[in-house]
Amino acid sequence: MSGTHEGAFETLRAQLQETAATFADGPGALEGILLGIVDDVDRAVREPLEIFPVCHHSPASAIAMARRLREKQPKVVYLELCEDMAPLLTELRNCRLPVAVQSFATEVGGFPAEWSPLSVVAPITEASAEYQAIAYALDTPGVELVLVDRSSDHVFQWDARADHPAEPGADPGAPEAPPAEEEAVLHGDAIGVEIGDLRPRFAELEEHLLRHGRVRHWSEWWHQYVELPLGDSDHDTYRQVMLLIGSLFRRLAPGDADRVRVDEDRERFMWTRMREHLAATGADPADCLYVCGAFHAASRVAEFGIDGTDTFEISPRSATKWLHGLIPSSHAAIEAQFGLAAGSVSIAATVWAKNVKRTRVQPYRLTGQAGAPSKAKKIAAGAPVPAVPASDKLTGFLRQPPVLDRLDEAELLGWSVEIVRAARRNGYLASTADAIAVFETSILLAGMRDRARPTPYDFQDAAVTCIEKDSVPGRRDVRRLVEIMMGGDRVGQVGYDALPPLARDVHDRLAPLNLKLQQRGVQRALLDITSQPALEQCSDVLWMLRYLMPHGAARPIMGERKLGERPIQESWDVALGTHQRALIELGYEGVSIEQVLEQRLRRTAYSPQATAATVLEAVEDATLYLRSRRIADELGTRALEVLSAERSVDGAPEVLRRVRRLLAYYRTSEPVLPPWIESFVKTGYAHYCTLLPTAFTDDDATVRQVAAMLGFLFSMESLALSLGCDRTQLELAVAQSHPQDPSRTALLWAAQVQLGHLSRTELRARCDELLSNPMVVPAYPRYLSGFVHALEPVPGLTDFVVEAVSNAFGRLPDPVLLPWLPTLITTLRSGGAELAPLLIREAGRIFPGRLAALDAWVPPWRAPQGTEAVRVARRTDADHGCTLLAAHPATCDAMASLLGCEEPWQTTVPQPRGAALAALHPATAAALEAVLSGPGHL
Repeated sequence: MSGTHEGAFETLRAQLQETAATFADGPGALEGILLGIVDDVDRAVREPLEIFPVCHHSPASAIAMARRLREKQPKVVYLELCEDMAPLLTELRNCRLPVAVQSFATEVGGFPAEWSPLSVVAPITEASAEYQAIAYALDTPGVELVLVDRSSDHVFQWDARADHPAEPGADPGAPEAPPAEEEAVLHGDAIGVEIGDLRPRFAELEEHLLRHGRVRHWSEWWHQYVELPLGDSDHDTYRQVMLLIGSLFRRLAPGDADRVRVDEDRERFMWTRMREHLAATGADPADCLYVCGAFHAASRVAEFGIDGTDTFEISPRSATKWLHGLIPSSHAAIEAQFGLAAGSVSIAATVWAKNVKRTRVQPYRLTGQAGAPSKAKKIAAGAPVPAVPASDKLTGFLRQPPVLDRLDEAELLGWSVEIVRAARRNGYLASTADAIAVFETSILLAGMRDRARPTPYDFQDAAVTCIEKDSVPGRRDVRRLVEIMMGGDRVGQVGYDALPPLARDVHDRLAPLNLKLQQRGVQRALLDITSQPALEQCSDVLWMLRYLMPHGAARPIMGERKLGERPIQESWDVALGTHQRALIELGYEGVSIEQVLEQRLRRTAYSPQATAATVLEAVEDATLYLRSRRIADELGTRALEVLSAERSVDGAPEVLRRVRRLLAYYRTSEPVLPPWIESFVKTGYAHYCTLLPTAFTDDDATVRQVAAMLGFLFSMESLALSLGCDRTQLELAVAQSHPQDPSRTALLWAAQVQLGHLSRTELRARCDELLSNPMVVPAYPRYLSGFVHALEPVPGLTDFVVEAVSNAFGRLPDPVLLPWLPTLITTLRSGGAELAPLLIREAGRIFPGRLAALDAWVPPWRAPQGTEAVRVARRTDADHGCTLLAAHPATCDAMASLLGCEEPWQTTVPQPRGAALAALHPATAAALEAVLSGPGHL
């Protein structure tokens, strides 16, 4: 067959050689480039295994592919796609395009840990040549589809990030325009497989093409100078032009060593796989079709062709465990990932629909494809067209002038009217005059760009110029409205049958809510668990989804989940259809959300960066969401290990808060405390006693952290002592603490009061001394800050803190008080916001409630005789006994009968009673006296 093509491009070679000599003043580099391009085209055309070059998401490529498949009817289709993605392609019939085939790995073996998770996606749209090949191969009996590109594992094996880390701020794949919608992030941070990527890698060349083509960006240039001319071309012309473009961009590449190496290794890989398949199956190359990007079709590697001279050794895959699935994609996500202009894929979909109607080519579509017409026309496959020697089509294509399409006034007028209508719906003050202006401006812009028929890009520019003016009243600008009008950002959907087991299980368990979970957007779910107890299981699923999935997938509107509480009524905003990708990726981690949640909790607890506070949080989450005593005990034991190894007090406040909450839960819901929490309290008591003297003087430790340590020691003291701890250790730790900072000094005084080493009278005298010293007055707010934080470990000092603040306001003159008043306020707001309610409540109890009583009111701390009078009054009131009980004894009699008490009423004796209990039971006092006076008592 190669002989039939010899000399096909001799005329073109001669013309290009003459052109190079004319424009370059003699043969040289230009001649080598031009003749090399012809050689690349000739080489690819003469290859016995037919090479079909394509461009990513190109309507012209899709039309040419559908036409060629019906003519040639190949028995084997080799496709440039990761070879490990093949098993998923049959699931495309259960989805609505666009979707992306994804390879995902969280357990990384052989790659740097910071790369995890690894993700590779290959988006597929209906207006793409690869989808036409897939649909033809899967629905045609006797046709084999073989994916020949590198595996997902090799994508990262050949990644140069480890050797050449990217510079900060470098983003080679940045899109031409920022994405306007949330659908642009549907692919996340995944690496995209570039099937048919055609774009100049020489910046000066791209700039030259855009300038002389009078277009704004590369997508518009491709639409104008490639898509439209090739839309109606025959197979040979299409093929040779695409090969020419691929060779041109390849020969004018700047020579990025890493990228060129990867490109050539991919080509070696693909030709090696095809030769292996041909040798194993004995297939005739004439019955095969190789679908690849035009850039790779013009390859010059030695392994090129079925008769390649060299053999490429494919490295084995790493130990990484890869999982595969389908995720929803969108036009915006494809544009953002592959650096296309915003709206270009939507415009390509519109062009695809027009080309199908104009050319009458019947495209291939998978049987049962979501969104397909119910009754599709069945066209019988004709006899294969015999191979005809290809002639030179490039000469005629390059010589012919650009075809100027006549103006379709009806189409342009419809666009103008529709964009004005859409603009008015979005808040623009558009009118019929604007529609006329858009119509005329579109024609004017097309004429300025040497086009008789305005393209969608010309129309978009005209609409922005005539309608947008100087402001955007709504969420969408006019450019985005044109994109929506031209087809919109079509978002794909993965069908129920194509979802992983975890996602299907979530849908099944949420079925009682009667929601359309596959539908995009937010839906409201109302759960009346009291009347329908079965909905409690739905509530459990929603809370776990809220923990595992991104914000907005499941958002509670009413209801909360706390330890020891059962749900009654809840209201949720559910958007699982919008976050379908995140739900599918959960399915890569396990078969149920409980398993995934348990794995994540363990991963958090056993992380090298885990602290006691984060592990306790994992314990609380396991109790809240999984209600599993087993996993909670395991993580609690891990928290004990982490606490013992900590040498700082950074997490003390969080540890105190969570331990208190867990203790309160276990004391009310369990007959006995779990062994791990008893050990945690015992170990924490000794641990914080050891760190306390250092923390008081450590500049890195904050007052709040030291107060949390004291709060743990004082609030857990009774339990710790019952478990065998020694209170002497705490007393020694406080005695060894010698802080210099005023706030920590006040905190130490509060601890001494709690231990009984300092009386309130002495503490009051120290505060009075501080207020009397002019040198210390500026630092008094910091002492108050320490007292405020001391309310955490010593809440009984609340009245004293109110007294200290009141004394400062009452004694200090305004010239002294006003300068440090802002410091006091900011200190209380930043460091004691959660403790302020205690002060406010105590102040409300002490101060008079009416303004008239304020003038005659005397603070209790300034009237010690008043305090004594109150005590005498209380004793006098106590002598009256229980007046209410004596007036209504029937209530007490009823309660006594329920409790089985038959003793008669006794009369109180007005004489001094003393210790009545000791008089009634003297044996206890005698035993205590014997113990205290024994020889072993210290």
